[in-house]
Amino acid sequence: MKGIVVVTTHAQSVDFALSMDKAEWSPALDITPFASGLVNTLKLKADRWTEPVLAAKTGGVGPKLGIAAELDLRRTIGIDLVAAVVDGLVASGAEPLFLQDYITVSKMVPEWLTELRTGTELGAAQAGCPLLGGGMCEQPSIMSRGELDMSATAVGIQESEQLWGADLVRPGDVILAMGATGLHTSGYELVRHVLVDIARMPLEGHVEEFGRTLGEELLEPSRIYAKELLALRAEAEVRAFAQIGKDGIASALARVIPGGLVAQVERGTWTPSPLFALIGQRGKLSRERLEERVNMGIGMIAVVSRDDVDRALALLTARHVPAWAAGEIVKATETGHRAVLVGDHPRF
Repeated sequence: MKGIVVVTTHAQSVDFALSMDKAEWSPALDITPFASGLVNTLKLKADRWTEPVLAAKTGGVGPKLGIAAELDLRRTIGIDLVAAVVDGLVASGAEPLFLQDYITVSKMVPEWLTELRTGTELGAAQAGCPLLGGGMCEQPSIMSRGELDMSATAVGIQESEQLWGADLVRPGDVILAMGATGLHTSGYELVRHVLVDIARMPLEGHVEEFGRTLGEELLEPSRIYAKELLALRAEAEVRAFAQIGKDGIASALARVIPGGLVAQVERGTWTPSPLFALIGQRGKLSRERLEERVNMGIGMIAVVSRDDVDRALALLTARHVPAWAAGEIVKATETGHRAVLVGDHPRF
């Protein structure tokens, strides 16, 4: 099989990609990207693959950007962008190849752009996914002063014979939860409405339960799991991953569970952080409503063979990722939800 050359646009991040530790690159890549005019080319080590399939995921940060802009704290928001896109790509079973971002602002302010790009570069390094170019655009006619938006596309590769599907999940498999650093990028419209608009809590105000300001709590960068997910696939029998996003734990898990089975998550295995209790209390939200809108402290889930639970947990612990067995896959007793949360959280 001949070599494959991937062409990407806007050659502005080649220097950063080259500065990354070569060990951080996918072994599928020839680690000598080069720019030609307004494009970058990236050569794949095609002999690693028999029948490769490319995968891509595009996403953004959402309303969290508005809080970052309001507080003039943009340096880490790029980490959230990488987490949303690269983690989602790897959770689908692909090995990341490269990332490209796109930034739109009402007015080009060099300091803003430097902060935004710095965060994205930090996130790309954490994910082991080279940031190879991107784009920037000024749109004063359609964006308010100070407004900005960010999006990114990550491209990955996997062997066609190893494509994942819900059919891999079996009764008795164990649900491993990986702790989130906070909201990540989920539920920000709800949180802003509840805490800022209704409860009138200032973003700059200190919150005793958090030990810092509300804004600092809400802008806590997302945890990036990409390297850990790849390591888990290499070391344990992983059936599926579920990235927990804006629609909550049950909905995310349901997408990777086949008919006839139910993912049963035990609330009693963890206590959500005070942020989630505050949102529920101030918004007078039912537990079920809250669980549909925020991640409740879980950023990623792995469904693994019961025989490999200890190995998987040891790997995550060694990599400083909080993780625990949060439930199991059981046979469905009736037609209905493919994922449910049961029991009660301790001290919540």
